[in-house]
Amino acid sequence: MTAFGIMSLSLESEASYITEIAKHGESLGVECFRFIPSEINPYTLQVKGKRFDHRSQAWFDAEFPIPNLLYDRCFYGDDEHSKQCLPIVSWLKSKEDITFLGYGLPNKLELYDALKDTVLSAYLPPTQSVPGPGVVLKELHAGKRIILKPVNGSQGYGIYYLRKSDKTIHVKTEKQQKIISRIFPNEAKLTQWLQSLFRKHQYLMQPYLELSNQDSQPFDIRILMQKNDKGIWGVRGRGIRVGTTGGILSNLSAGGSVKTYAEWAAAIPPAKGEYIKHELQYILRELPQLLEKRFLPLFEIGVDIGIAKNGSIWILDINSKPGRKVLLQTRPNLKDILFRAPLLYAKLLSQTDSKERKYDHAKTLSH
Repeated sequence: MTAFGIMSLSLESEASYITEIAKHGESLGVECFRFIPSEINPYTLQVKGKRFDHRSQAWFDAEFPIPNLLYDRCFYGDDEHSKQCLPIVSWLKSKEDITFLGYGLPNKLELYDALKDTVLSAYLPPTQSVPGPGVVLKELHAGKRIILKPVNGSQGYGIYYLRKSDKTIHVKTEKQQKIISRIFPNEAKLTQWLQSLFRKHQYLMQPYLELSNQDSQPFDIRILMQKNDKGIWGVRGRGIRVGTTGGILSNLSAGGSVKTYAEWAAAIPPAKGEYIKHELQYILRELPQLLEKRFLPLFEIGVDIGIAKNGSIWILDINSKPGRKVLLQTRPNLKDILFRAPLLYAKLLSQTDSKERKYDHAKTLSH
């Protein structure tokens, strides 16, 4: 059987998803292991983790060699354990005898820089790094509404909306499924707050886009793309994420809800629906090839698409470790396809020259 390892930063992370993958392993001739990168012994190259037993349909403690095929589901934060695991995973990616399903993507700024001069540039919100409060104040002085996002952020964490009135500055964010607003009486107070924010995280700045529906709820289209068992990219499915009225996020972690894409598309004018359909087809045809031309090979991407009130279409985020919650809630009939997909692609890679696959692409192992 093919040995297939799934990595995460804790054995509780995505436990149900990883277990469902493992349950489909036997029928495809794949034996599944799961482990935390920090549990690798650097001297023996043995790992303490879990092995899935098909007879009992359960995980058991085990020690085993590092599997040659790895599925990376590590989500890093600023904690010490993340900092410990990052270089271990980078080391694994550099090993010629180990193949990753996907090698990941860099941060939001590097992604923007890689795509800003391509055929998809018109779909990217103008983005710039924020070295300090001065850049933010300049935009606010020009009467612009802006969004600040952490360069390495995910799940909508740490995103802020800023707008200047005559003298005050309004800042809005969402935390623990609540909209939090704050009014700064002057620029000095805002600058003090921004300096504190930028000391903790690197930020980027984008213009505020009106990506809300007729009920003033932010919404976007979440699309999951994956390679199939022949290595060909395709769309697995799409759904609509809807946020809180008056909010700035549609993320489910921020309290958003979901609806099917078909339900949403049926409620918009047919001409607009056709336009959006063709634009999405173009974006999704070009995007995977552009990413793999610039970075190392991928297996899957989550693409978040925003549609502004003026009809413009925007690529809001691209994630190389997408979740499946939107699809599993709106298209439950896809669940077996989603759980088998990593195994089928792993089987394909087991028959492929991994060295050739890796080094035919740009040498960006640091990503």
